[in-house]
Amino acid sequence: MKTYFIYIVANNKNGTIYIGVTNNLTKRVWEHKNKIFDGFTSKYDLNKLVYFEDYSEINSAIKREKRLKEWPRQWKIELIEKNNPLWIDLYDKIHY
Repeated sequence: MKTYFIYIVANNKNGTIYIGVTNNLTKRVWEHKNKIFDGFTSKYDLNKLVYFEDYSEINSAIKREKRLKEWPRQWKIELIEKNNPLWIDLYDKIHY
């Protein structure tokens, strides 16, 4: 059974954020940290995993990602801070 993730990466507390979806959270965050791909996350140094959710169905994960991207910025910040008030990098908690 596959697991899918929506995730939020940031450059610092209350900084720029990016919301994405993946089936390999450890690898995807590693790619952000190492700027493997040019683009928005590389440009703004978005390399701290500050929030994630897991899903068993890809369609559910994609639907949630799209919904979160439509939210006002303040709602996104509140979602992060509800679970991670210090905006610590959660990568070490998922990377084993």
